[in-house]
Amino acid sequence: MSFNELIGNEKIKQNLIKILNTNSTTHSYMFVGEKGIGKKLFAKEFAKGILCNNQEQKPCQVCKSCIEFANNNNPDYYEINLEDEENSIKIENIRAIQRKVQELPIVSEKKVYIIDDSEYMTKEAQNALLKTLEEPPSFVTIILIVSNENNILNTIKSRCLKFYFNPLSNTELQKYINENLNLKEFSNNMIDACQGSIGKAIQLYNHKEIYLQLDTIFENINQYSLTDITSKLELLYKNKEEIQDILDYLNVIFIKKAKENIKYVKYINEVEETKKNINLNCNYDMCIDKLLFSLFNQ
Repeated sequence: MSFNELIGNEKIKQNLIKILNTNSTTHSYMFVGEKGIGKKLFAKEFAKGILCNNQEQKPCQVCKSCIEFANNNNPDYYEINLEDEENSIKIENIRAIQRKVQELPIVSEKKVYIIDDSEYMTKEAQNALLKTLEEPPSFVTIILIVSNENNILNTIKSRCLKFYFNPLSNTELQKYINENLNLKEFSNNMIDACQGSIGKAIQLYNHKEIYLQLDTIFENINQYSLTDITSKLELLYKNKEEIQDILDYLNVIFIKKAKENIKYVKYINEVEETKKNINLNCNYDMCIDKLLFSLFNQ
C-alpha cells in the first residue's frame, strides 16, 4: 500500500504527504470520520512515513523500517484495536503504551502508536492517555482513529491535530471495487448501500449472493405470486446474523421504488419497525413473519 493507492480524501492525503516531506510531524493526531471509509489505511501509511529512514521520500517503501512495517514486525510501531479487546479499550491497554513510549526507537528515529476505535476507551483509559499526551517523549507520535469524537474528552481533543474524513463518493467507491473486487457482481443498489464506506463494500461483497438475490426478487416482484415471494424471501429467516444489514439493504431498494410508487413508503416504515423489534429481542421468526405479512398481504 502507498499514498497513491489510497482512494478519496485527496486534500487530507496531500496534507499528510506535506507533513512528511517537511518533517513537521507533531505528537498527536486524531483521524475522525464514519467507520469503514479508510481512516486506518491513511493512518498506517502516515505512520510508515513517520518511521521511514529515507530523508528524501517518505515512505520510501525500501528502507529497513518500511520493509519491517510492511511485514508487520516494525518494533517502533504499536497498535491497539477494539476487536482484540472486550468491547472497550481499558486503562491496562493505555498503560502498556505508557511503558513502551519511554523506550528509545530501535530501527527508526521515531515511534508511532495507533489507537483504533478510540471512542471506546473507558474514561479511566482516556485520563491515563491524557498524561502521555501532555508530556510525550520527543520521538513519539500517537494517532487516534475515531468514528464518534463526542465520546472523546475535550482535553484529549484539544491536544490533537484533527483531520476530518469524508465518505467516498460513488465514483471513488466504484474505482476501489473495480480495482479490488469483482465489479460485475456488484450492483448499483450495493453501491448505494455502502454509503461511501470501503468497509461496507467489503462486507456486502462477502455476502453478495444475498444482496444480488434481493435485487433479482424486487426487480421482478410483479412477476411472482405471493407463494413465490414468500419462498424466495426465506433467506430472511436463514440469515439472522446479517439481518440488520439485509433490512438496511431492503430500504435502499424501497427508497428508490418509493419515487415511482408511494406504497413503498409504507414498506420502509415496516422495515424500520422490524429493525426496532429485533433490537428489542422480540421473537426473531415472528418479527420476520410480521414483516412479510405487512409487505405482501395487503
